[in-house]
Amino acid sequence: MPSKEAVLTTKAPPPLPFFTQAIKFQGLVYCSGSIGVDPATSEFVKGGVADRTRQCLQNLAEVLEAAGSSIDNCVQVKVFLTDMVNFAAMNKVYAEFFHKDPKPVRTCVAVYQLPLGTDVEIEAIAHQGEILAKL
Repeated sequence: MPSKEAVLTTKAPPPLPFFTQAIKFQGLVYCSGSIGVDPATSEFVKGGVADRTRQCLQNLAEVLEAAGSSIDNCVQVKVFLTDMVNFAAMNKVYAEFFHKDPKPVRTCVAVYQLPLGTDVEIEAIAHQGEILAKL
């Protein structure tokens, strides 16, 4: 029976006790939602939604690296915003990270609230490249 493996890195904010940063399973990496917290300070980065989007994606990139993957291997991304007025600012930063084709499939939704009062949260699924090819 296939087993799942937890991923943990100190280069991204630690997860709450209820979940892990990511799970590796059958050549894929399933990342928990990332918020714009700086792992060095454990505080939200200052600025606007663009700054927090950048930190979310940097955190996800670190988790994916720890899992033996990368942000370039993302196959699906889900973005949660508390206000769609922030869509353009988020999208501009998102394009800095996801500029290679094929880009991952993506969903972006507006939600009423997000953890700790943040305005953006991003989760992702990525493949592990060579590991997936061996399955």
